[in-house]
Amino acid sequence: MKKTLILFVALLASVTLVAQQPDRKQPPPIGPAPSLKLPAIQKHRLSNGLAVWIVEHHEVPLAQINLIVRSGSAADPIGKYGVGSLTAAMLDEGAGTRSSLELADAIEFLGANLSTASSFDASSVRMSVPVSQLAEALPLMSDVALRPTFPVSELDRLRKERLTGLLQARDNVGALVQLAFPRMVFGPTHRYGTSANGLPATIEALTVDDLKTFYRSHFRPDNAALLVVGDLTPASALPMLEKAFGHWKADGMVSLVAEVPNAPQLTKRQVFLVDKPGAAQSQIRIGWVGVSRATPDYAVLEVLNTILGGSFTSRLNQNLREKNGYAYGASSGFEMRLSAGPFLAAAGVQTDKTADALREFFNELNGIVTPVPAGELAKAKNYVALGFPGEFETTGDMARKLEELVIYNLPETTFSNFVPSVTSVTAADLQRAAARFIQPERMAVVVVGDRKLIEGPIRALNLGPLTIVPIDDLFR
Repeated sequence: MKKTLILFVALLASVTLVAQQPDRKQPPPIGPAPSLKLPAIQKHRLSNGLAVWIVEHHEVPLAQINLIVRSGSAADPIGKYGVGSLTAAMLDEGAGTRSSLELADAIEFLGANLSTASSFDASSVRMSVPVSQLAEALPLMSDVALRPTFPVSELDRLRKERLTGLLQARDNVGALVQLAFPRMVFGPTHRYGTSANGLPATIEALTVDDLKTFYRSHFRPDNAALLVVGDLTPASALPMLEKAFGHWKADGMVSLVAEVPNAPQLTKRQVFLVDKPGAAQSQIRIGWVGVSRATPDYAVLEVLNTILGGSFTSRLNQNLREKNGYAYGASSGFEMRLSAGPFLAAAGVQTDKTADALREFFNELNGIVTPVPAGELAKAKNYVALGFPGEFETTGDMARKLEELVIYNLPETTFSNFVPSVTSVTAADLQRAAARFIQPERMAVVVVGDRKLIEGPIRALNLGPLTIVPIDDLFR
């Protein structure tokens, strides 16, 4: 009797287990996009007028402090391209009374992490630190941001590193195409046409005085903002911030605003080939002048690009990687800046498949202007909407997102409105945006590879006039 009961219970358990097994024949349904509920941004000013934004985030005892200066490489004077980037890189190479090594030791002792960076649109000093050590760490951050010493020896070291990197770039097709594509789209005189880090001649000529002049012109409390995210309240944070940054004064110079004029749009398709003999693969970039971050079509373009080349299942990646095996990956994107940055589609492909890959690129670029099927549209909208809340997970993530609001002067509702904007995108919206912002017949085609192997097949495609670009031209 007992054995029978045990067998019956075991049989019942197995039936129940089978009934509970998921149906693997169909993917699970996608739920609705989560609503994004962000903590309030509490806005204050220090006694010197420096804007302070505080977002309370009490899950972990950490604080993220980001100082954002609204000037970056776009503010470089003509003839000194690279000075903004080098100025930012030098901030933590000696500050206050400490050398770069002493500064690094002091920061590490507190369990903090401090970095400096620069983009075309802004410069930054970012620090992550346990809240318990914030009072000790803020003076170090203040020294880096307010009292950099710009030691000549450190400038010489960074200069050599950058020059060495540019020398190595001559043998790297990936690095060469990063120099070539913006030069062909924006031209050598537009700021976006030259690397943010500058080129050899200007890097060699930059002096400590150049860096100090850029610093005095742009690193000012009226051209900056402090973003504070973490286990803090305004009552606890503001006194420490006032002590560290409240005495920061403008140096009497007029604040310069980094304004880059929109580059003239390309009017016809042209092919540029940079010869790199013996290259193991060809690097391809196709694109033109895109849009600024302020575009009202931001959500539409995010969905559109997700379909074209912004995800693993995008058309470009599925075509060039999964279907044809020409590349490890293919992508596209809009680099949105204060002024219109580039739109580009990109891949590194097998040398003997260069022309075939170009043909497939244009098949997809031309195809994106036709109506997108409902299923593909729904999938792309879900991809964008469901992934967006993940961009706010940590204190560092939150602070970096706040930077967008500061740098691009966006309304506070930008993030809360984003998911609803994405879910409301229609196929007609995509078709309109694609027709306006993706016009393959007017794009520059830039290829870096072995000319003797790829020039003939590329010419046979009849994409447009083909110009051979010497490598030396990219470094002038």
